[in-house]
Amino acid sequence: MNDDFSLSGKVAVVTGASRGLGQEFGRALARAGADLIVTSRDAADLASFCEEIAALGRRTHPLALDVRSQESIAGFGPAAIEAFGQVDILVNNAGCNVRKPAVEVTWDDWNLVLETNLRGTFFVSQALAPHMIGRRYGRVINIGSVTSVFGYAGLTPYCASRGGVKQLTMSLADDWGPHGVTVNCLAPGWFKTQQNRVLYENEAWVEYLKERIPLKRPGQPGDLAGAIVFLASDASRYMTGQTMLIDGGITTGSTKATV
Repeated sequence: MNDDFSLSGKVAVVTGASRGLGQEFGRALARAGADLIVTSRDAADLASFCEEIAALGRRTHPLALDVRSQESIAGFGPAAIEAFGQVDILVNNAGCNVRKPAVEVTWDDWNLVLETNLRGTFFVSQALAPHMIGRRYGRVINIGSVTSVFGYAGLTPYCASRGGVKQLTMSLADDWGPHGVTVNCLAPGWFKTQQNRVLYENEAWVEYLKERIPLKRPGQPGDLAGAIVFLASDASRYMTGQTMLIDGGITTGSTKATV
């Protein structure tokens, strides 16, 4: 491996790591050499994943974190730093979704999604920023979505939150760049996850989706491994404030101009 892509000696925090893409990000970072601090609202949900990472020869430490709770985030920052003495990489993966027509979205629906996906991303980043700034080194990776740049019916709060994450990424990059901390956004396209599994049970919808993706398939979790390692490593040292779309090309337009 090119040394620029090695994460040996680095410590990465991955939020929302009890399942799905959070675990895929953790595996990729561990395989590149990073030790992991993984979080979930219930730390007990992380036990089997921690065993898996330990089997790869990496240190791992579970922490309970509710990204909607100010008190939880306040306790998380010092605990994360204390675990291994440093934090070099933060992957803000914790997120949620509510699927409804816009006219049916409730006040509580909106708050749940925005507080988790946008407010949580900011305040978790803020909790670790003084440590990174003090060391003059840090890689913050906010997990966005194709909805950071595209709008979809039925996903109004989610699209608003992910668009906000894209803008937040640029603002924090400008704020923390002079202190050696890069902030980028990794935006997956249509991947099968716990949040959208019901869609993938509809074969007609899957065919419709594949038709709109130039590479003609939804994303597979392993498709994100190279991107997360790149953004976490020194290979991306001169990249900040950017949104990297890993989407099979769906954001090229996805509308036929010829027949």
